Parts: sequence; C-alpha cells; structure tokens
Amino acid sequence: MSIRIVIADDQAMVRVGLKLVVESEPGMEVVGEAADGLEAVTVARRTRPDIVLMDISMPRMDGLTAARKLLDWPDPPKVVMLTTFDTDENLYAALRAGTSGFLLKVSPPEQLVEAIRVVVGGDALLDPAVTTRVIASFAGRHDPAPPPQLADLTPRELEVLRFLARGLTNAEIAGQLFVGEATVKTHVARVLMKLHLRDRAQAVVFAYESGVVRPGAAVG
Repeated sequence: MSIRIVIADDQAMVRVGLKLVVESEPGMEVVGEAADGLEAVTVARRTRPDIVLMDISMPRMDGLTAARKLLDWPDPPKVVMLTTFDTDENLYAALRAGTSGFLLKVSPPEQLVEAIRVVVGGDALLDPAVTTRVIASFAGRHDPAPPPQLADLTPRELEVLRFLARGLTNAEIAGQLFVGEATVKTHVARVLMKLHLRDRAQAVVFAYESGVVRPGAAVG
C-alpha cells in the first residue's frame, strides 16, 4: 500500500519539486497539495494522508498553526515541517506542537524520501545535534518541577527516556543497555503510553522540560 502524502507550501515551484521527488519513489503517492495552512487542513481532511509535508511560513494560516489543528484530530497524520532556515525558534515550536520532524528545503532528495519512510515507520525525524542544542537552550531557561506521571516509569524506562532525549536510535539504546532492539521498542512504547506522548519528538521535549535531562549532563 502506498504512503499517502500531502504537500503544503505557498511556492508552486517548491510543491512541483517535492512532488517529483516523492512520486519518483516506489510506494509513495501525493494525494493533495495546498498553498497555505488553511488549505492544508482542508485538503488533509478530504484526503486523509499518512503524512503532511508542511511549510512553516505560509499566508492565511502558518504551518505551525495548521500542524496543531491536524494533530488535534483523533487519528492524525504525521507532520514534517519544511523550512528554508534552520532556526532554533522554529524547530522548538515544531517539536512542541507535536510534529514528527523538521526538514530543510535544501535537503537532498534522498534525505526527503528517507525522512518520509522514517516518520511513517513510527520514528521521529530528529538530528540529535540540532535537537539537543535547541531544546536544551529553550527548556533550560527555568527550573521545572518533575511532573507526577514520571513516578509511573520504572527505573529502566526512565533510563530509556534519557537516551531518547539524547537522540539515540533504538539500536544505539540497545547497545548501551545490552538488550535487543525489540526490548527497546517495548520500553519506548511504554514510556510514550505512560507519559501520554505521541512520539519520540515529544519525548525529547518532555525530558528536557521536565528536568529529566539537564543541558550538558551526561547520558544515562
């Protein structure tokens, strides 16, 4: 079954380019396009895509606002934000909104295709270096009180959350804990469920904002 994709960008040439890249890949299909955030919500409601590639800066309704509306749905699509600039404010806002990642428009075609597969597969599209820097910068501006739901995590699940916050993949976490990847996937799923988080991106934000991980602290 094809991965169903909606492209939302106010520049027609960008939409054309993205569509050419996506539809040259087997198993991917562009089911709709939008020139602004308001239209993106309408098109996504009609086509029910698996993923929306959403420009941040658009007229009538910006991409972040549109993303928040989409992600409030009972069974929302995945959303990957597109932008021309790697700005800390945009990345942090996108992660807090619950999007699954952040991609520069100048990224090579193969990176876009891989991003779609990663996100649809259930992972977040996170560059550990950029993500950790940004979230540490913004979330580290206050001294948070630990949320009560942290008490529901086992010591091992808390350890997994710390590794997630550092951007480690399941394979890397498995290597750190000397367990199989299947075991790590189970731990990650339980962490997300107990903390009422949508995906790994939200887990990273939660870990920093709750004080589970401090900027500059060692992993573990």
